[in-house]
Amino acid sequence: MTNDEKGTLNRRGFLGVSAGGAALPLVAGAVAASAPAQAQTAAAAPDARTPVNVTLTINGRKHRLAIDGRTSLLDTLRDHVGLTGTKKGCDHGQCGACTVLINGTPALSCMTFGVMAEGVEVTTVEGLAGPNGDLHPMQQAFIDHDAFQCGYCTPGQILSAIGCVNEGHAETAAGIRDYMSGNLCRCAAYPNIVAAVKQAKSDMRGA
Repeated sequence: MTNDEKGTLNRRGFLGVSAGGAALPLVAGAVAASAPAQAQTAAAAPDARTPVNVTLTINGRKHRLAIDGRTSLLDTLRDHVGLTGTKKGCDHGQCGACTVLINGTPALSCMTFGVMAEGVEVTTVEGLAGPNGDLHPMQQAFIDHDAFQCGYCTPGQILSAIGCVNEGHAETAAGIRDYMSGNLCRCAAYPNIVAAVKQAKSDMRGA
């Protein structure tokens, strides 16, 4: 290697080292500048576990609660309000056992966050009976037609059946079966459930 080549390499090496050394303060400064911003972002991010204050209207009564924002309406009803008539079945929105009425419309409480129910009317099976304890026509029809066996799915079946009548889907047996298809009965009391809905339809319209 000639002296000229050595000089060229030395100059290149020197320039490379100089450029790298000059860049280090810039990189360090950028990292230092970003650290406070990241800390502020972390501090500003809300903790999902922090209880949320909500006021829910359930069966005509207001309940002031502090719940985890991720809590389902099903768990809110059962664990925070003490209304265990609403049953936990699959917990994936596939069996209908957890059905409640939200503003009169059947809804799966396991697929609804509790905080989403603020400002609406929630009705569970405990809220169907009259002030004197008289059963709702649908409750009475389920008893009259023996439309349940183990009873686990019955609260959800009854609330869905009320929606079926109110929404005009109870005119035929096929219409009832189609509307109620999202509510599973492991005891297979389906014919009795259809008969109960037919009876309750007349009673509800006459009330």
